[in-house]
Amino acid sequence: MVERVIATDAALELIELLKNKHGDLMFHQSGGCCDGSSPMCYPNGDLIIGDQDVLLGSIGNMPFYMHKSQFDYWKHTQLIIDVVEGRGGMFSLEGVEGKRFLTRSRAFTDEENKQLQA
Repeated sequence: MVERVIATDAALELIELLKNKHGDLMFHQSGGCCDGSSPMCYPNGDLIIGDQDVLLGSIGNMPFYMHKSQFDYWKHTQLIIDVVEGRGGMFSLEGVEGKRFLTRSRAFTDEENKQLQA
């Protein structure tokens, strides 16, 4: 099965650390503005999910969302959530850890696109 969003081992380790400190989490792919285009991590329920948000899947068993208008641009790519050193968005939980989540991507193959459309 093709997944729209996956996480590196480093991202999964950071998710586990944050989960131990804050409980269940949720992610939303930022579309710009204050925090650029970073994946944002919140305590589960702290961000209100609306009708225009798409559940892409989960990373570390935590839900990952993206706004529908942004999804229309990214639907042909797999998001790969990674971690790098440094401070990221000021609203995301990992900022105080001296690390930030980062979205990498790759285009789905023709076969993967067919599976996703089925």
